[in-house]
Amino acid sequence: MILLPAPTRVLQQILLHRIRYLDRAIELDYQLVEFDDVRYHIQASSSDATSMILSIGLPAPPPEAVLSGGLPFGAIEAVKSVFGPVVQIVDPPEHNFQLTLKLDLSKLPPDEDERAELMIQFACLRAIVLGAPLRDVLKHLAAKVVSPEADRLMPIIHRPRESFFVIPQPDKVTVVIPIRFKDSNDSVLATSFLQEFMEARRAGGLSTAPSCQWSPHPPVELKGAPAHALDANSGFVSFVLLPKHVESEKLDNIVWSLCTFHAYVSYHVKCSKGFMHTRMRRRVETLIQALNRAKPEEEKDGKSTQGRSILRLV
Repeated sequence: MILLPAPTRVLQQILLHRIRYLDRAIELDYQLVEFDDVRYHIQASSSDATSMILSIGLPAPPPEAVLSGGLPFGAIEAVKSVFGPVVQIVDPPEHNFQLTLKLDLSKLPPDEDERAELMIQFACLRAIVLGAPLRDVLKHLAAKVVSPEADRLMPIIHRPRESFFVIPQPDKVTVVIPIRFKDSNDSVLATSFLQEFMEARRAGGLSTAPSCQWSPHPPVELKGAPAHALDANSGFVSFVLLPKHVESEKLDNIVWSLCTFHAYVSYHVKCSKGFMHTRMRRRVETLIQALNRAKPEEEKDGKSTQGRSILRLV
């Protein structure tokens, strides 16, 4: 299994390259698109060596999503907590983007390693913004209380016009992720993959992992969810998180893993299809070689010493 890394690789490379030349004013203007329709726009002017502009565009929200200023609940507070005085939130944000940050490069840490670590955090902006509501719920779970702002059924955006649901309780948090695929073949492969994924949880080395269940029908936890959110052709995956699963350094990893679980499944479905296509092509090539060996030899024409053609009988 391959887990997707949280930092956006191209954005990380651009930011790390920029801090290598802090004494220079470099012209930058990049527009990047990541999976699940997350977009970035990074700008820097050749006349200003101390600032950069970074904008992020989020997936189109589903009808049930609850947003504040176009952003998930707690996103602004999460950004301020992670980056502190290094960033200034631009209001209003850039057109067609939900959040625009102005980076003050003069306030970066003096230590080179700390600067690089901060740039990697900027490359994780997607996880910080989209994962803010889930992170808040899981922080309260670690304290064994329920966030006062949390509803019984919290929708959290993770794909264009799609959300997964969080059901917070003092002693556990249940996360239910509807899995949808447009292609029917992808749906079949995803269903098989998720069934195996659920069975893998029973392996000895994974006994401490969160409980995982898959069902082709909506679980009882989704009672009261809108009808369109219950239409999932690849079923529903449920994770039950306990306080021990969100301790300290585990928190960020589990937030990222849950927010990108659909992309994780989609990645392995595409890999499975690629593997099967490769096997089929190799099998076809083997059959063609067998057919070629089974062909009778073609009749060969020879010529006499006088230049006349003769037919050689075999």
